[in-house]
Amino acid sequence: MESAAELFSRQGFGATGIKAVLAAAEAPYGSLYHFFPGGKQELGAAALAHGGTRYRELLESVYPPGADVVEATAASFVQAAELLAQTDYGYACPIATIALEVANNDEVMRTAAATAFESWLEVLEERFTTAGMTAERAREVAVEIFCLIEGSVLLSRTTRSPAPLHTAGRAATNAVAAGLAAGRYDRTGQGNVSR
Repeated sequence: MESAAELFSRQGFGATGIKAVLAAAEAPYGSLYHFFPGGKQELGAAALAHGGTRYRELLESVYPPGADVVEATAASFVQAAELLAQTDYGYACPIATIALEVANNDEVMRTAAATAFESWLEVLEERFTTAGMTAERAREVAVEIFCLIEGSVLLSRTTRSPAPLHTAGRAATNAVAAGLAAGRYDRTGQGNVSR
């Protein structure tokens, strides 16, 4: 599964043949249809689920329970910039490459990608709500953070520069801080400023 997820995220789903996946996994050809009777599509959906779980676990480690979510957000963008530099801008989101390719033509895989993304948003929402944001604002900020990280990774990879991640990291940190401030204001009974 690890080999399939890695190859699909780096090369794309359509460009990665079954033989390449099996060779990377050092698995016999017949094993694919034994474990994935639905063939490449089922393998692709499973790879998306696997990549989604791995990244959710990474998010949970970056935002451990009780962490300062503003500091954790700032640190997460710094870590992403460092990871890109260490991999010579080869690091790819385990879901995004495939999701962009299949979203309009493969409902099974689109759903698998959406489920993975949603699991990441749920981690962020839970951490932000626990830190003091309203549930509605926590959802909005989680989506903002998701879009900032995905977009800035893409731009950093194509420009081969960490600058987009640093810019997005400042915006993300400000969004989290503003969401927390709005939550504190709401609790005083002075009105809802979460939107």
